[in-house]
Amino acid sequence: MLRQMPHSVEGEQAVLGSILIDARCLPDVLEALKPEDFYIQQNREIFETIYTMFNFSQTIDPVTVLDEMRHHGTYDETTTSNYLLQLMEITPTAANIKEYIGIVKDKTLLRRIAEVAGDLTGMVQEGTGTAQEVLEAAEQKIYAIRQGRSAQGLEHISSVILNVYDRLNVLAASENAIPGISTGLSDLDASISGLNPSDLILLAARPGMGKTSMALNILLHAGKYSGKTVVFFSLEMSREQLAMRLLSGESFVDNKKLVTGRLSEDDWSKIASASAALNKTQILIDDNPAISVADMNAKCRRVDNLGLVVIDYLQLMTSAGGPTRSGDNRQQVVSDISRAMKIMAKELQVPILCLSQLSRANEARSDKRPMLSDLRESGAIEQDADIVMFLYREDYYNESSENHNLAECIVAKNRHGETGKVELQWLPEYTTFSSIDRRHQEQ
Repeated sequence: MLRQMPHSVEGEQAVLGSILIDARCLPDVLEALKPEDFYIQQNREIFETIYTMFNFSQTIDPVTVLDEMRHHGTYDETTTSNYLLQLMEITPTAANIKEYIGIVKDKTLLRRIAEVAGDLTGMVQEGTGTAQEVLEAAEQKIYAIRQGRSAQGLEHISSVILNVYDRLNVLAASENAIPGISTGLSDLDASISGLNPSDLILLAARPGMGKTSMALNILLHAGKYSGKTVVFFSLEMSREQLAMRLLSGESFVDNKKLVTGRLSEDDWSKIASASAALNKTQILIDDNPAISVADMNAKCRRVDNLGLVVIDYLQLMTSAGGPTRSGDNRQQVVSDISRAMKIMAKELQVPILCLSQLSRANEARSDKRPMLSDLRESGAIEQDADIVMFLYREDYYNESSENHNLAECIVAKNRHGETGKVELQWLPEYTTFSSIDRRHQEQ
């Protein structure tokens, strides 16, 4: 017996019948359904015709649809006109359109799940991948279904343009001056347009410049004000150390006091209110030191309302292929990791902020400001990243510098705009950065 994939003949017919009875329900239908959601070919051809007519703002009724199908050669003299009339007869009312859409979408989901199950069974039987690779493929495909996307597929430019229009409408209605998630540093936001979906943002510096502090600043601000869940993967510091740094930055209690525990009554009350503020945020921390991009991706897929991922830091990560073998070229490993992170950012549709160490090359130069060529172990990082930022503090190299506690955030690569330099105030006692304009206001 020939087994058919899940579908609902009545559901598909009721959706088409509702459109023919009352074209005003079309926006609801087109928002929810695509031609491939219709399993029966004749229904799909009718829907494709209606879809095209709607895009060209044509009137939609049984007569015009028939005429359009004649033009496209999908019209069958003996059956099509009768079938359209039949669709209208068997549809009780166009008022129930949302229920009909729900039935069709449910069957589409079941078909997608069946296809994925078939693909995975094929991988297992053919022995084309290890258990870990099959598991990764399974999670990726199921996540794509959950997000309402096909895992891979060609998409017509018209539907991509519709998505762009939706994004522009959201931005136009938004009160934020920047399109992405704010870093909390207004000058930096203006320079890079905030942290935008599917971007890989690299923050690189020599040790001790404040990379982790900057990342925690951004994480804290996004956690408090973006309304989204933010995830911090720390391969270097423990969860408790990170929480202490966040408390110091939020409460403005000197970090040394928190480390030693020598706190005054006033400090305790500041920490209590900072803890209450942090408890309200959706900040998730993972401090597994041997994590790979695939592990991160799997964890992030399970996070609802994800807004930002921060990784500290690139050179400590294990390769996507599991633990590093002694013969592996480290440059190739880092290259694989950076590529996997860019793919992860695109799949999750969130910005990924990744920290990176710089080589010592800048220490030999008279001007010690970092350059793109200083990125350690890989030019691939520079290639994969959408934005590359360097941190530089002159007083780190020259204690008598007049620019005391002044930091520079150098935007060395920016796919969304210009490169340049943003000056920030470094507050060492709270291990935090602030905008220069905020410092003037506080004074």
